Amino acid sequence: MDFPRLVGPAFDPGSVWLVGAGPGDPGLLTLHAAYALGQAEIILHDALISDAILSMAPAARLEMAGKRAGGIRTQQLRINDRLIQLARQGLRVVRLKGGDPLVFGRGGEEALALAAAGIPFRIVPGISAGIGGTAAAGIPLTHRRLARSVAFATGHDSSGELADVDWAALSRGSEVLVFYMARRRIAQIAERLIQAGRAPAEPMALIGNATCSNQDVRICTLAEAASAVANIPPGTPTLVLVGPTIALRPLLADWQQIEPMTVEPRTAPVRANG
Repeated sequence: MDFPRLVGPAFDPGSVWLVGAGPGDPGLLTLHAAYALGQAEIILHDALISDAILSMAPAARLEMAGKRAGGIRTQQLRINDRLIQLARQGLRVVRLKGGDPLVFGRGGEEALALAAAGIPFRIVPGISAGIGGTAAAGIPLTHRRLARSVAFATGHDSSGELADVDWAALSRGSEVLVFYMARRRIAQIAERLIQAGRAPAEPMALIGNATCSNQDVRICTLAEAASAVANIPPGTPTLVLVGPTIALRPLLADWQQIEPMTVEPRTAPVRANG
């Protein structure tokens, strides 16, 4: 098939693009994101960005600027300063984030820092894990007869503790709930939801490594959450879904095609120490 040729916008030296890499499958990168990887001279990337995606930027230097719970953490202010420093060197800078930069990705903080420093920037949205990951698991977020609202929440605060949210309002406000970065707090989340009025028998889905070749989907109830999470390998990025649409997964999973796209790298990417 003969596709039309797309011409990307100017990626000027001295500017920063805040780019969403999607939930993991390289095929879920947007065209803007793929273009940015090909134009970048240096990429500051999250810890969870796969080597396959990074290999799409063979000419760029790579710096890891990740913040994984329980692992090495790069302070956000340092990342902001580094982006400004690199842009002022006249480089084309990509800040590459898993999912979407503005959905629990601190992209808003980085954009504010760049604007305050007078650095031109572009925000490239990505497919958020709460959308791409649940789709790959065969769980619709909404359904006309089962769920007409969905809410997204973080599983922990900036210190790693359970997020301080209005659990009663969250529980009542949406039929489907999606929690990001929640693996270490799954049992507590389930307990709070039950205390807020959700039924102990309500289904919960634990989606590990969403959209990747090693994706793992486990279904339990809120009452079974503590025992279910004990079987998840440590360090597995896990998305948590609660709600009635989980009941549709058995009807869809056997027929759903979910194999991720693969990337054939041209040359090895160049990694920098930062």
